[in-house]
Amino acid sequence: MYLCFDMSPLPFPVSLSFSQYNGCLQGPPGTPGREGNPGVNGIPGTPGIPGRDGQKGEKGECEREIFEEPWKPNYKQCAWNSLNYGIDLGKIAECTFTKMRSDSALRVLFSGSLRLKCRTACCQRWYFTFNGAECSGPLPIESIIYLDQGSPELNSTINIHRTSAVEGLCEGIHAGLVDVAIWVGTCADYPRGDASTGWNSVSRIIIEELSK
Repeated sequence: MYLCFDMSPLPFPVSLSFSQYNGCLQGPPGTPGREGNPGVNGIPGTPGIPGRDGQKGEKGECEREIFEEPWKPNYKQCAWNSLNYGIDLGKIAECTFTKMRSDSALRVLFSGSLRLKCRTACCQRWYFTFNGAECSGPLPIESIIYLDQGSPELNSTINIHRTSAVEGLCEGIHAGLVDVAIWVGTCADYPRGDASTGWNSVSRIIIEELSK
């Protein structure tokens, strides 16, 4: 606070007991005032002018995410001890398998003792079927044994059993239960001989579903 006085000359002498500073005396600071009450909200402003449309952007690329479940192993084994199956034509053994996907392939394996004997030239064929039909995706799965005529004396005594395998991949089989079977039959244009499967040893069918 400042006190201001008129400093024009007086008609009589006056003694001043305060110091002069531009004609004003600075007093002590006053007590700070209290904060005022909040003011009332003002009147809302008017809406602005809408902006103009921007330039058309370039056409984007279409991307589609495909979420697939992780591939889980799916396999099965059927085994027999000493099948000793002596048929020359027909089904030897079967193994039922649950296929999870239609776009997968089946790997099949038969392992067991095979034998063929005959006095004249002969041929036998061991092959797989899937639900009663041979594989067509892409070709049948098979193995053959062929014996030449040789001498009648020698052929009459040959009786060799060897562990052999019939193995391959088959595609185009729908998902679900699949009856996988191993058969024995004749070869084209050759007479059949005396066949034997699974003599005195373990035979097995292994089935595995494979992702493409």
